[in-house]
Amino acid sequence: MRHTICILVNDAPGVMTRVAGLFARRGYNIDTITVGKTNSRGASKIIITAIGDDKTMEQVEKQVGKLIDVISVFELKPDDSVIRELCLAKISINGRKRKEDIIKYANVYKNKIVDITPKTITLEIMGEPQKIDTFLELMSPFGILDVSRTGVTGISRESPKKS
Repeated sequence: MRHTICILVNDAPGVMTRVAGLFARRGYNIDTITVGKTNSRGASKIIITAIGDDKTMEQVEKQVGKLIDVISVFELKPDDSVIRELCLAKISINGRKRKEDIIKYANVYKNKIVDITPKTITLEIMGEPQKIDTFLELMSPFGILDVSRTGVTGISRESPKKS
């Protein structure tokens, strides 16, 4: 099962390396990792997605919580959080009909066209990772030339519990 872990940390050199290193030392694969500033001065937020069972991820959270510069750790549960990802996808265009079909699909999924050349169309896809995966599967027959994904970010709907 995929877990999304939110880690509030002091904004200091080496913190992300220590967090990622803990995952590596324990043999856990990080699916995505994003880090950015928060509204609290001197604090950053790291969002990590990883695959594992509930018990294993609970242990990981406890271990991460013991690291220097970690302020709090909690899981962003899908029902209690807003989780999003950004993706840029470059799709091949061969003919007017294909271009129109790609644009129709993009509109249905509420994606944004960010670039068009005579041979390609680049789309901005924003949403839950599953939505992005589904759209990319839909575009596969057209010819996906390149994909760039940011990784997951998220925020709890209510005030998070402090660990």
